[in-house]
Formats: sequence, C-alpha cells, structure tokens
Amino acid sequence: MTRKPCILLGVPVQEGTGRLGCDMGPSAFRTAGLAGALRDLGYMVEDRGNLAPGPTRDLTHTNGAIKFLPEIVAWTKTIAQAAYEASGEGIPIFLGGDHSLSAGSMTGLSRRAAEDDHPLFVLWLDSHPDFHTLDTTQSGNLHGVPMAYATGRGGFDGYFPANPVPIRPENVCMMGIRSVDNAERAALATAGVTIHDMRAIDENGVVTLLKAFLKRVAAANGRLHVSLDVDFIDPNIAPGVGTTVPGGATFREAHLIMEILHDSGLVTSLDLVELNPFLDERGRTALLMVDLVASLMGRRVLDRPTRSF
Repeated sequence: MTRKPCILLGVPVQEGTGRLGCDMGPSAFRTAGLAGALRDLGYMVEDRGNLAPGPTRDLTHTNGAIKFLPEIVAWTKTIAQAAYEASGEGIPIFLGGDHSLSAGSMTGLSRRAAEDDHPLFVLWLDSHPDFHTLDTTQSGNLHGVPMAYATGRGGFDGYFPANPVPIRPENVCMMGIRSVDNAERAALATAGVTIHDMRAIDENGVVTLLKAFLKRVAAANGRLHVSLDVDFIDPNIAPGVGTTVPGGATFREAHLIMEILHDSGLVTSLDLVELNPFLDERGRTALLMVDLVASLMGRRVLDRPTRSF
C-alpha cells in the first residue's frame, strides 16, 4: 500500500503562552532534521512552510485575565482550515508553536474525519489537560483551552470559530497528566475523558494503558490524532519548554509509546507543541522530539545511530 505523504505545517503561534519563544519552534524542528528523518523512513515529505493568521477582530471577554483573544481566535480559524485541507491529502504534522494551535488542528481534523465517516480520537500527551473554558481560566493563557473547545464545552460561542463536529470526550485519552487546576478537575470528573496521570503510568506501565485505548480506536474504525507537548517528557531530558513540570515521561517510556503507536497503524495526524528553543540546551529538546517522531513513523531501536554532542 502506498504511504501517504507527510505534510509539514509550521505554526509559529506564541500568544497562547505566558512567555516568548515558541514562535521559533517550527524553525527548530526543521533545523533538527525532521524532514530528513521522515524521508529516511521512506515517506514523501511536503513542507508547506509556516501558516499565518488572518485579520483579527475586536473581541473582549468578561474574564479580564484573558490574553490575546483576538490573535488566538484568528490563528484557530487559519489552522482549522489548513488541518481540514491537509488531512485530505496526507498525514499533517503541525510544528508548534504553543498548544493553543490544537484548537484549530483538532477541529479541522474532526470535520474532515466526519465527512469521511470516521470518528476522530485524540491521544493527548501532556502534563496539563488544557480543559479550561474562557470563563474558568485564571492565567488567561489560551494554550490552556484547546481541549475544552474541541470537545464542545460551553462558553466559546461568539468568540472562537464555530465547531461543527465536536470531538466526543469519550474519544480522548490523556497520558502523563500531572498539573491540573481545580476548575479543570471538576469538569473532567464528569466529562468522560480517559485520564492516565503519572501515578497510573507508574503503577500500570504505558503498554497496558495505551493498548486499551488503541483497541477502542480500532474497534470504532477511528482516526487517531496525537498531540505531543514537550512537557509530557521529563524536563531533565527535555528542558526546552516554558511550562516545566517535574516527573514526566522518561526517554524509554516516550519512545515505547511512539513505537506502539506505529505498530497500531492508526495515527493519521500529529501536533508537536510548546517547544521553546530559547530555553533549550544546544537543540537537545528539538532533537529528542524529532527522534520521537521518527519512532512514531517507523524507526526502530536498532536503526538509531549513536549521537555525539
């Protein structure tokens, strides 16, 4: 069977986070050799360059903490359309940029999947659930809302673009969670999202937890989107992120997850988010993320050369 091409989409959005630097993420992924790693695995690669948001409109919200609402809304509209188009042509890989980009990627992908009569499932690899609404966010940083928006929680109408095909919360699996605000915890208690925090991973291992979710995706003939946040990984090995939370996934756990995902044959799209090269050390986080993508796309341990730093 002919492999679908990998379509790289740079998304230099940084307004969703509290510090500058994520806008350099797409360049860092390219410099770290992402396209070459994919080509070495036999994929055709089309790099469509960086997206740019359309014009903003005046928007204000009663929650005075919210920052850059017009900018994030404009980005979301652009990303959703790009996701919809690219997912009909290949395997879109979104090079972030902060995690607010997933508001657009997930909704565009869900629209495409529904038109093709497939449910969209999401594997959310992150230390945060990003399940705030515009009303509940206290930091005002809108990288904390994309999952709430994509799953159809209230409070976004009139601000964010219409979400024609909300993702069913039951189709979302979060792994690596270890930083949850009270409002998110209350919402998640009844939402139906599957959540595996680091304690669950410590007690059960990643294999049992992940394979149970993948079995559900396969049974539903679903498409699987993977959203990989740098802070899913322990900051000791992935320091290039502005939201470091100790106790993340190890190098071995992260690669094992990627290899199991490849074996499943279910992954149809990917987010790479929250890489901040300004906080990185000689590109080590960007290089690790590229290695993880290579594992997801088929590279095996025996194929991995020794790297000299």
